[in-house]
Amino acid sequence: MKEKEKVILAYSGGLDTSVLIPWLKENYDYEVVCVCIDVGQGNELDGLEERAISTGASKLYIEHVVDEFCDDYILPCIKAGAVYEHKYLLGTAMARPLIAKILVDIAKKEGAVAICHGATGKGNDQVRFELGIKALAPTLKIIAPWRIWDMKSREDELEYCQRHDIKLPFKADNSYSRDRNIWHISHEGLELEDPAAAPNFDHMLVLGQTPEKAPDEAEAVSITFEAGKPVALNGKEMKLSDIITELNKLGGKHGIGIADIVENRMVGMKSRGVYETPGGTILMEAHDQLEELILDKETLSMKKDVGNKFADIVYSAKWFSPLREACQAFVESTQKYVTGECKMKLYKGNIIKQGTTSPYSMYNESIASFTTGDLYNHHDAEGFINLYGLSTMVRAMKMHEISQNKD
Repeated sequence: MKEKEKVILAYSGGLDTSVLIPWLKENYDYEVVCVCIDVGQGNELDGLEERAISTGASKLYIEHVVDEFCDDYILPCIKAGAVYEHKYLLGTAMARPLIAKILVDIAKKEGAVAICHGATGKGNDQVRFELGIKALAPTLKIIAPWRIWDMKSREDELEYCQRHDIKLPFKADNSYSRDRNIWHISHEGLELEDPAAAPNFDHMLVLGQTPEKAPDEAEAVSITFEAGKPVALNGKEMKLSDIITELNKLGGKHGIGIADIVENRMVGMKSRGVYETPGGTILMEAHDQLEELILDKETLSMKKDVGNKFADIVYSAKWFSPLREACQAFVESTQKYVTGECKMKLYKGNIIKQGTTSPYSMYNESIASFTTGDLYNHHDAEGFINLYGLSTMVRAMKMHEISQNKD
């Protein structure tokens, strides 16, 4: 008997992917191999293998790649200061290229002919998954059921599960659409679909609490960087994934990193979401705090531009591109001396600077102090102002001349 062709299913164990296993077998007669990529989604992994096999998968891979995610995808974004549209710290966008890479690796290992994902036809993730797959395995077939099947809603999926006797280990009530990894958790849907409605934080938040409920006492924290990489928390050396995990706890406790955003999706629509990124918000602030002490004016200005571009590249599914590599190379060149310690205080949603030190600091007290120092002569400022303001003065004189001639 001829062996069935295999499809690799990006599997989370949620409603969508629980439906996809029997749907793929029914419509394509494939052997379904499920792949769950652990990027730090916590207890969402519990009971996955039994669930996948019971709904018709032949096997389940669980690939633990949290450290790879932190070191190869999150860290470049920290160094770049990559923030999309001034607010979004790219939690979902950073993870998708790694997930695509792992799906391709397993597809090659299994000799699969296709990869299937459960991203909707309205979102960014379909683009991110598929561009990642196309960049790494352009001959693999991609199946996107939400763009081709008859189901239009969560209710349709639940009805499908009932017809196929699929037991769901979670409640079928309405809830937010969420994506979680070690860097963040996002929330979409329900009241967030109305921009005029306030978020129901009491029902929503997972990683922390609102500033109103945070402790009345501030908490001190220090982060040490070496060449742009966080290497120690409160003086204790730790790998990046552990630093993020600990900062998530501290930041969540103090109401740090809750962002209510209306963003511009790749597919042309605006979308509202609430993002919890407690540890990431602290790390990005600390990194900025250190760079302002070390980078010269022109480099810092250029790096801000490159950071914005880097964020757009990551958000827009172009991780596997020459442009991302080129921008990252520039960023890396700026990080050589971004070494030092940032001290902060966390208090009711605020990150309050408590002092920054670096052996490469360009801050010179002898120059910057109000007290006259040896390296700065106040009299030199007159000549600088005359030259710097020359074009302003010449234009003012010309405008005055024109005004006089009119009179």
